[in-house]
Amino acid sequence: HTRRKMKFLTLLALSLTLIATLCVARSPYEAVLQHSRIRGRQQGPNVCAMQKIPGTDKKYFTNCKQWYHRKVCGKPTVISYECCPGYEKIPGERGCPAALPLVNIYNTLGVVGATTTQMYSERAKLKDEIEGPGSFTFFAPSNQAWTALPTEVLDALVSNVNIELLNALHYHMVNRRLTAEDLKHGSSFSSMYQDFDVHIHHYPNGIVTVNCARLIKTDQHATNGIVHVVDRVITAISNNVHSFIETDDDLETLRTAIAAAGLTTMLESDGQYTVFAPTNEAFEKIPPETLNRILGDPVALKDLLNFHILKHMQCAESVVSGTPMETLQGTVLEVGCDGADMTLNGKAIITRKDQLGTNGVVHYINELLIPDSAKTLLELAEGSTVATATKLFVDAGLKPQLTGSEALTLLAPLDDAFKGSLTMTDEMRKLMTNHVIKGQLSSKALYHNQELETLGGIKLRVFIYRNSLCIENACIAAHDKTGRFGTLLTVDKVLTPPMGTVMDILKADDRFSVLVGAMQTAGMTELMNQQGVLTVFAPTNDAFNTMPKPELNKLMRNRQELAAVLKYHMGEGMLVSGGIGSHSRLQPLQGDKLELGTRNYTMYVNKVPVVEADLMATNGVVHAVGSIVKPLRKSDVCLYDTQRENGEISSALIENSKKKMDLYFYDLKTAKLYQKLILKAHTHHAV
Repeated sequence: HTRRKMKFLTLLALSLTLIATLCVARSPYEAVLQHSRIRGRQQGPNVCAMQKIPGTDKKYFTNCKQWYHRKVCGKPTVISYECCPGYEKIPGERGCPAALPLVNIYNTLGVVGATTTQMYSERAKLKDEIEGPGSFTFFAPSNQAWTALPTEVLDALVSNVNIELLNALHYHMVNRRLTAEDLKHGSSFSSMYQDFDVHIHHYPNGIVTVNCARLIKTDQHATNGIVHVVDRVITAISNNVHSFIETDDDLETLRTAIAAAGLTTMLESDGQYTVFAPTNEAFEKIPPETLNRILGDPVALKDLLNFHILKHMQCAESVVSGTPMETLQGTVLEVGCDGADMTLNGKAIITRKDQLGTNGVVHYINELLIPDSAKTLLELAEGSTVATATKLFVDAGLKPQLTGSEALTLLAPLDDAFKGSLTMTDEMRKLMTNHVIKGQLSSKALYHNQELETLGGIKLRVFIYRNSLCIENACIAAHDKTGRFGTLLTVDKVLTPPMGTVMDILKADDRFSVLVGAMQTAGMTELMNQQGVLTVFAPTNDAFNTMPKPELNKLMRNRQELAAVLKYHMGEGMLVSGGIGSHSRLQPLQGDKLELGTRNYTMYVNKVPVVEADLMATNGVVHAVGSIVKPLRKSDVCLYDTQRENGEISSALIENSKKKMDLYFYDLKTAKLYQKLILKAHTHHAV
């Protein structure tokens, strides 16, 4: 016990230290560095935990999420322990206890492993400058960064060391000391090559980039400045994003579209944009009729293009996992990565990364991204989980309406909502037409008892419940999809439009002939036809036939008692099956409240299963039941309440407890004993 207590206290102290340390972190980079220090502390002083992707040279300081997931860009990582920036090992001692001795920048390049940059600095006659007085920041490319340069580019640099190579190295330098803390997100600093700016981005995950090159060894202090090792050789930037797009033949169609949408000025202005630029090939993959429709519609075209532009600059090296990012169009793209590939919405469609401009970055993509707001109703349906409904809409001859510019709202049932034959008859055609509502609506703007008119000319009612929104018997089953002219609402059932009054519904169905006769005997015909709304749990003929014959005959001869029984099966208000939660109540026209619930997709009233739900009437809804609904005993109500408040009781336990405790339930005086036993059974179950 003492050992467990000491272990708990140690973990608590470590957690508090972690929280306290992270709370005082001054930047995302500092936070991730401090977390890496804490994770490496058991290896000795000044040791940082790094996550390395096997098979590559990529290493990352680790944050909490990465530490527990052990993944970067979906690839498993291994943990390595290295000296934190500015420290080194001493033979025979744990960790990295010694601070690195300060030397000049030239020698620091050798200490941090940027030996190729050190060699090229000597060749370009830069050595004297970075050995001498001053205060410089050197973004030094790693050895691998030089190796990764295209051969022709590297040859051009080293063949003219006094000008090209020197200029390239000077572009990696700033004439002042800048720590990682000074490298603020979105900041720019004049380089030592003709004052061309270098562009800094400091991301929430702790990654810092300069011109989209990631800083892989940061804050390596020198006597005359500071060195940050970066993972690529950076080049000078003089043009904005639009100029970049203007000069590339692979983006000719995009260039034309940008001009037609009036976005040229925006992409020439100051900003920090990320443009996912569709190539000509991407546009060619789109069906011509779809592409021509969008290109000819300025509103849809602008939405399409803005869907490809993020509100902020996102370099590829800053992405280590999938993250939703907001576009100028107002919706989000999931920007992620899979190994070395940058992904959009989980797809590796980016062919070139990090083409940098003064006001943003361009990533080439080989697939056009079409937002919902630029799609027709038919295109929305084809991209959703409503394939059966989509085919039926087309078969019903509704394609012109679903591809046109008329404002409409489509109620599309899920595939598993369809039962039986799907042959396109006149009746089916009429049904599908009544799934199309006039006007473009939003589910958020619908209100209770609102009436909606369909293309078929009938009126549909809206019902708002605590946890659901229903149009007649069909309840919304997914988020809205809002298109150019129409809205797609996915619903859980095929719509049943109201067909006459409650009495009309009952008379038209042979299963309710006994009930109809009983209502006529009880003088309730007018009630079933009057205006207003009723929820009716209608016993079928089988339900009446299960009653003992003498009891049924007696009931049918007593008009007052018959009316009381029938009114117990009815409640005021419209309650469709989709509006019932795990436990609901309805006040009947006469008697105690009805207990409603659902289990395994079946609706129950006072434990009686509903054999068919949602027979819609103009003045209510009918739910067919296979047994006469009787008031629950007080013990049953107690069980219902206990089950509702403590969802941990299994139905098997309740039924078992009831059977045992029925032995004790003789009269009202033993009710308290009964309740205590139920609670005891519940406590035992919870334990």
